[in-house]
Amino acid sequence: MSAAAGDGVRQRKAKASAATDETSPLVEEVDTSEAEEIEREREETEAERLRRKNRTPKEKLEEEDEEYSPWVDILRVISFLVFASCALSYLISSGETFTWGMKHPPNYLQVDWWKAKFRGPLYLTPDELAAFDGKDETKPLYLAINGTIYDVSSNKRTYGPEGSYRYFAGVDAARSYVTGCFAEDRTPDMRGVEEMYLPLDDPEVDAHWSPEELAALKEKELADARRRVHEGLLHWVRFFENSPKYPKVGYVKRPKNWLAKEPRRPLCKTAARGRAKRTIPE
Repeated sequence: MSAAAGDGVRQRKAKASAATDETSPLVEEVDTSEAEEIEREREETEAERLRRKNRTPKEKLEEEDEEYSPWVDILRVISFLVFASCALSYLISSGETFTWGMKHPPNYLQVDWWKAKFRGPLYLTPDELAAFDGKDETKPLYLAINGTIYDVSSNKRTYGPEGSYRYFAGVDAARSYVTGCFAEDRTPDMRGVEEMYLPLDDPEVDAHWSPEELAALKEKELADARRRVHEGLLHWVRFFENSPKYPKVGYVKRPKNWLAKEPRRPLCKTAARGRAKRTIPE
């Protein structure tokens, strides 16, 4: 009986011992080599931190040079150039476009203008100028006024063979700009144009002035008529001279005293139709 009791006691102790083993915390064993690696990395990190902290200005500059990448600066320059280009386009085009898509860009933005600058002005005879009337599509479209030639190729719809102002192409038609007779007055000869602004002589009306008064009046009328002709032609000369659409390319070449050899033209019917008699003074 006592032996049996003893066995029971030993079994309870064994169970208790097993229970104790199950509830005891387990201690994880760390590999020595792994622990050394972790410690070494920590020490290297700390050493690098201290090294960077204690660098001399020269060492800092050298390391920054080694780490420098040009791509950021390149991107900045490109961004600035794009912005500057858009701003300049908007400024030059007076708000028309940001992307240089101007319908009529300034002369200095046109290739033909620069070509003309380096090439120098053209000197064409009237016959040579006539070849640039737009009928030959391989050639530019020129017109002349008061001896100066302009390239009007940008407006073939107006000055080309089918345009309403085709009479001005390939010729110096200065006279027609004032008289309005486009087909008849395709010439630079301005003689007699002032007549369109002179009153018609009428013996019955003119009898209201003495011969001296009438002579002085006619002299004044002639001066005023010539002034109006000059101003009328000057308007169109300045129009082409200041137009960004039509670059100046040269001059008409004529023989000396050419005008003396030309017959004097009568005033065209359209211009003559506007003349009236003098007004009788009250």
